[in-house]
Amino acid sequence: MAARDTVVGVVAGVVRWVGLVLALTLVIHVLLTVGQANPDNGITTFFAEAADPLALAFRNLFTPENAELRVLVNFGLAALFWLIVSSVLSRLIRRLG
Repeated sequence: MAARDTVVGVVAGVVRWVGLVLALTLVIHVLLTVGQANPDNGITTFFAEAADPLALAFRNLFTPENAELRVLVNFGLAALFWLIVSSVLSRLIRRLG
């Protein structure tokens, strides 16, 4: 029984950490964009390319004319989505486990 509880706790923790890493990737992309980081820089390119598929349907949910505001709102909502989903899944795993 104790081993099962440990495994459930580890799986729930991994789910939370994955959600946190996904959200952090999106937030870093937002900060680099809003901070007007050099778009040709490797770090900026890496986070832009990594964040794009993570944004899911939020990528173009709102379309304000200002590109920085568009990234802030859409990718920020995607980050919030990943935090909420990972939190809910983690709690569900703990309850069902």
